[in-house]
Amino acid sequence: MIRPALNMMITHFKCRSGVYPRSSVERFPVPDDKVSWTSDYKEYKPRNHTAQSIHGKPWADPEIGDPEFNPNWNNLDNNVDRQSYMGQYKIVDGYPLNPIGRTGICGRGVLGRWGPNHAADPVVTRWKRLPSGEVEMEKNSNKPILQFVAIKRGDTGEWALPGGMVDPGEKVTTTAVREFQEEAINSLVMSQGELKAWEAKFESFFSAGEEVYKGYIDDPRNTDNAWMETAAYNFHDDSGRVVGALNLNAGDDAVGVTWVDAHPEYPDLKLYASHSSIVKEVLRRRLDAFSKV
Repeated sequence: MIRPALNMMITHFKCRSGVYPRSSVERFPVPDDKVSWTSDYKEYKPRNHTAQSIHGKPWADPEIGDPEFNPNWNNLDNNVDRQSYMGQYKIVDGYPLNPIGRTGICGRGVLGRWGPNHAADPVVTRWKRLPSGEVEMEKNSNKPILQFVAIKRGDTGEWALPGGMVDPGEKVTTTAVREFQEEAINSLVMSQGELKAWEAKFESFFSAGEEVYKGYIDDPRNTDNAWMETAAYNFHDDSGRVVGALNLNAGDDAVGVTWVDAHPEYPDLKLYASHSSIVKEVLRRRLDAFSKV
């Protein structure tokens, strides 16, 4: 279910805006007061769009109506998790219904699964430090400056957390660590020896993640019948000597990677989907923990 501290994440704004990603399909306008399915909106006639690029992919569902496709909605369906972090979602005319409301487009868009599509987002953090090694403090607030790893997405050019989709049967924590390795340090081009040395060095670090959010995210790929959900974990390098000393190297579908300041006076973070809300929650928790040391 939704974590109360992050209710602000459910803005349902980015998934109602303009043209659907990687297409020329315009979303049907959905005013704020018409988002809820309980609101009367007789004029609502969204386009049905499922990208040709996902048809026949091994990671994608068949079309609803296919006689061989009989999904077990709201349950674990063989090794595909069709359960939502938001609780039970409705099935209308055979189609799962977005639990937050209308998006201005139906179908599956570019998402592989009907209903919830699960991702995992690692928030890898460290304290920004001066050349002396001391934690750098923000001048006005005198609070420590937190930094997190962000990657630049190749599809939208936006900065984002280095997360990705959960493979069938995979634990979300495993996904979070795998995606960080692939997108932030480019583990896909490492030799087996380099990879084993890296995994041994950071095994302990990545075993101590703290869950900061689990639920729906305001992703521009969402539709009325398919939507993104995530489990976000914070992996914090308090000393800055483990991941904090790592040479970042963009890989997989990332085209850039860097440490980003997230200190209290930082302007509103503009990240992909709901990632800025996740980072702000991590910042709140880390500053609270720092003040108690």
